[in-house]
Amino acid sequence: MAEEKQHQGVFHHHKSEEKPETATGYDAPPPPVSDVDYRKEKKHHKNLEHVAELGTAGAGAFAMNEKHKTKKDPEHPHRHKIKEEIAAAAAVGTCGLVFHEHHEKKATKKEEEEANGKKHHHF
Repeated sequence: MAEEKQHQGVFHHHKSEEKPETATGYDAPPPPVSDVDYRKEKKHHKNLEHVAELGTAGAGAFAMNEKHKTKKDPEHPHRHKIKEEIAAAAAVGTCGLVFHEHHEKKATKKEEEEANGKKHHHF
């Protein structure tokens, strides 16, 4: 029993039990830069931007259709008004996605130019 180690608790470690320290946190070197295919990334954001534009157009068209149905269907005008407002909110949301993807596409283009050595300096 003399040779058995007694467990001292969570915060009481002996130096011999500690693992060797590796650089972590702020002292760690940056991760290696991977090869990024900027053309694929730019094309991906462009395609997502076009899909979002189609979503915006579709939601806007649906909102306009519901507005027309509000006038034509006197029995359920409130239902059509609510559907119109939901479709309008969806159109605004997809418009935000279009803006976001356009920004990502521009950022990818800028990263590609910086990676290839084409930096724009404004004096």
